Formats: sequence, C-alpha cells, structure tokens
Amino acid sequence: MNKYESPFFLTRLDAYDRETKELNVIIETPKGSRNKYAYDGKYGLFKLEGILPAGASFPYDFGFVPSTLGEDDDPLDVLLLMDEAAFAGCLIPARLIGVVEAEQTERGGETMRNDRLIAVAAKSLTHRPVETLEDLNEAVIEEIEHFFVSYNQFKGKVFKPVGRSTPQRAAQLIEEGINMAKRKSQAG
Repeated sequence: MNKYESPFFLTRLDAYDRETKELNVIIETPKGSRNKYAYDGKYGLFKLEGILPAGASFPYDFGFVPSTLGEDDDPLDVLLLMDEAAFAGCLIPARLIGVVEAEQTERGGETMRNDRLIAVAAKSLTHRPVETLEDLNEAVIEEIEHFFVSYNQFKGKVFKPVGRSTPQRAAQLIEEGINMAKRKSQAG
C-alpha cells in the first residue's frame, strides 16, 4: 500500500464531480505556507512532509486530484489559483487551465514525468476570466515554474519544465491518471 492508498474515503473521491463535472482538488499545502503537507493514506490525515527555507513559500494552494496516479506513483499534482488560501484537506471544485509538463530527476538519478496541473477554483472571483495559461501574465507562469525548480533543488532533486500545454492536454493527463489508478487497483 503506497502513501495514497487508503481505506479512507478521501482518496476514493472521483476526479470529477459527477453532477457539476468540475475537477475535484484536495488541498495539501495552503498558499503562503512554508510547511509542506502531504496526505497520508495509512492514517487518513495530513502529515508534515517538510519545511521550506526562510523566504520560500508556496505561491498558490497545492494539492492533488483524487483517484489518479502519475508516473511517480502519487496522485496527479495541482497548483490551484484562488483568491485566498485554503487549508489542508479542503475539497475545492476547480477547472483546468493548463499544465506545466516537466521531468523530475530523483536523488538516485531516476528521471520521470512529474507534471503540474494548473487549475482555477470554480468559485474564484479574481481568476474567473482565466481560461488558459495564456490568460495569465507570463511572469506568473515563470514564477510558478521557478518555484518548482527551486523547491525540488532544495530537496536534492532536479525539476525541469519541458513545456506548457492547454486545458485539453491537462484533461487528457487526468484521464491517463484515472486509468493508471484503476489498473493499479485491479492489479492488487
């Protein structure tokens, strides 16, 4: 059982709300936090995973899409743009605006895809007109990419953005993540 497999309901939520079709995002780390939290499926709660150095903090809420798995064997990561910070464990209905596609090299030298989906909270007032990454100021996207490069460097990893893609590509990655999670669940 990996850290996201759990008898608890949280990881068994659908990736999309069945009625509204909005993306379900579970917040792990709030905007502005130096503390990095992660969901621990073994206990069904959020656990302190690490602390960023002084002067560094998460630029937006960070979380995952339930019922998905990425190449790193964790649920797909989402950076969520919203008016105010949420809290760990909060379920936020969202809509995808794109993805920063990236490769991540672990300390041991293994390289894998570890994309960062970018979404906007469905109820956000500030980000309501944002439909794609192109609607954001280029500096905002560069800051997001820089954050993940720096964050991973601090952890002894290399995060290399390899492209930016559309909401449609982000949705395709979620479908792949849903299928991967189903295959892994069926395998045992």
